Amino acid sequence: MIEQISAFFNTEMIYLWLNFGVIPFWITLVFFPQSKFCNYIVTSIIPFFLLSLIYSYLLYLFYISGYNFNQNFSLYLSLSNLRELFTENSFLVLFWIHFLAMNLFCGCWIVKDSQKFNISKYLNFLPLIITYFIGPVGLFIYWLIRIVSAKRINLID
Repeated sequence: MIEQISAFFNTEMIYLWLNFGVIPFWITLVFFPQSKFCNYIVTSIIPFFLLSLIYSYLLYLFYISGYNFNQNFSLYLSLSNLRELFTENSFLVLFWIHFLAMNLFCGCWIVKDSQKFNISKYLNFLPLIITYFIGPVGLFIYWLIRIVSAKRINLID
């Protein structure tokens, strides 16, 4: 039975589940930021706990399959080493979890911060959508909206 579960949850299937799994969190952030579900589930530690469990499971799978973790440190040495690492699906899925978690964290912060400054959820629509796809740009757009809406610049929060 465990072999069947392990065979089902291969890296390709985990990749698909990750992509579909974060969508409800993002839909909640974009369309229902004031809901109790958003406040107690989406912006809590729960999605990040789930993503870290999946990350740990993949690390375990890669460890028992003989993945060479030492080569990951070579990504800091050159761009070609980084390109070589991205040719491996295992590293690519680990990176993708990292990407999804960071963008979701930024989206959650945008929602919480906008609630603190009473910024309309309609103004957050565009920054949240952009954060979902390209995190830093969406975060920057939100920061510009925050400056105009809150009428103050606060670099330390």
